[in-house]
Amino acid sequence: MQLPRDPSNVAYALVAAFPTRLAGDVQSVLAVMPEARLAPMMPFEVKVQGEIVAIPYRLYNEEPCADFERPLSGTQQMILHCLYSRHHDGRVRQRHLEQIAASGEPWVVPFVVQLAGEYVLEIIELIGRGLPGLAVPGSTQRRHFGEFIARNPAFFARTERRVVSYWSCYYRLKYGAFGTYPGCDLLEAFRAAVVEQTGAQWPRHTPPPLADAGEGLPEFGHGPIQPG
Repeated sequence: MQLPRDPSNVAYALVAAFPTRLAGDVQSVLAVMPEARLAPMMPFEVKVQGEIVAIPYRLYNEEPCADFERPLSGTQQMILHCLYSRHHDGRVRQRHLEQIAASGEPWVVPFVVQLAGEYVLEIIELIGRGLPGLAVPGSTQRRHFGEFIARNPAFFARTERRVVSYWSCYYRLKYGAFGTYPGCDLLEAFRAAVVEQTGAQWPRHTPPPLADAGEGLPEFGHGPIQPG
């Protein structure tokens, strides 16, 4: 659904994308953001450290100029980058992802994982490069991603299916086997993080990493990919 275009409701929708303790910082960020052409669309709910947040699927605000951004604190700048990682323009999403990928804040994690389930290959590759700690056992980054996935199994399962669907629709000619696709490596790193965190095997909703190029995917197919 699309949120009402009442400005107070739009502000509330963006504040709801972050833990309540950050509400004041989010309001400071909203004060420097240009007014949106359209209301944010189709929020998806996830749990972050025991609290439900509702993150917009797409945002339609233009980017603020650098002069307006400069007075923001470090936390507020990170919030701004998180919000613009949901922008309708993929190039804008990618620019702001570069600023948040390596963050040590748990509330940044869902913004990164959501981008892993979208269609822009360059963004998937950027996430892989921007999360060096994800492959390091016991690292803070790996723990944050493992905890988030453990708390949001349905969201991660949907992300897995979306990665496979986009590979099958758009990248299968270039990467004949899902196991050779960069999104597969990223999902395996996420899965290793949650296995380390929970101490248990995690359900798989993708072909195995070393799937043969000719392997069929009847359970994924080429049907429409639903946002969220």
